[in-house]
Amino acid sequence: MDALLSGMPALRQKFVKDGNSSEMMRKYGLIAILLGAVVILSLVSDTFLTVTNLMNVLRQVSINGILAVGMTFIILTAGIDLSIGSLMAVAAVIATSIVAHDPGAVGWALLAGVAASGLLGGVSGTMSAKLNVAPFVATLAMMTIARGIALIYTNGRPIVVNSDPFKFLGQGYIGPIPVPVLIFIAVTAVMGIVLYKTKFGRYVYAIGGNENASKISGIRVDRVKIWVYVINGFLAGLAGILLSSRISSGQPNSGMGYELDAIAAVVIGGTSLFGGRGSLLGTIVGVLIIGVINNGLNLLDVSSYWQQIIKGLIIAGAVILDQRAKRN
Repeated sequence: MDALLSGMPALRQKFVKDGNSSEMMRKYGLIAILLGAVVILSLVSDTFLTVTNLMNVLRQVSINGILAVGMTFIILTAGIDLSIGSLMAVAAVIATSIVAHDPGAVGWALLAGVAASGLLGGVSGTMSAKLNVAPFVATLAMMTIARGIALIYTNGRPIVVNSDPFKFLGQGYIGPIPVPVLIFIAVTAVMGIVLYKTKFGRYVYAIGGNENASKISGIRVDRVKIWVYVINGFLAGLAGILLSSRISSGQPNSGMGYELDAIAAVVIGGTSLFGGRGSLLGTIVGVLIIGVINNGLNLLDVSSYWQQIIKGLIIAGAVILDQRAKRN
């Protein structure tokens, strides 16, 4: 990594800045916000700190967490993906259609679902990397295309499944821990190794920090970008299948709005929308902050309309802080 950065002074400066005391304060500040929210909600609600509710929170955040892990890779390259909700729907209807035909074919259903969503993610990445289409526009187009595919595939109707092995993915427990939470932990661990222990992960940071310098240094920028979108597509498909397992059906309209929560978690977690700076740890904290706030507002009977406003204000505040950090 040092050899790579030696030819990229601007990128080296960015990494040095990420390691200074202000960056550490930001990371610890996120943890303080999370702990503060937990303390406040435990004081105003008798049910918040119960084991049942905390397991419910973890189950709820696991799907958004998987999406946010993939979105972290995208945003680190200074990209964005608005299509993940639609990719979730495509994977869900394909997987549930297979299980509806053969209740025991859970493995094939998983493989087919994530392969389809990964392929569509790769199409978005190709449009962006090879055809120079802005990621916002490429994934906005894919959002509509993938949703159309899900609706055509199902004729606009949900696919109901009655397979215990399939339901186990979204509804089951291993010991006291929900299966989706364990899957989320495994995804985070694997993608953490990819991001921090491989050349591919270092290239992701380098491209987000300075794409031109990355090209000059010999990085296959196009290839890395495409694979980032493929990975994000895989994870969106996995999240969609877990959601369909949880509700025991493949809904062609499922996943709507999930991209906003994923982007919010990544930005709140400190990953820069300008690319090159951020961490999976910050993303996980961001996911937990959103999950805790959503759960607390529900327990306090706050209207869902107000919840949207509060979430929007949190996102706006995180973006403003990110812009100030970039200027400094």
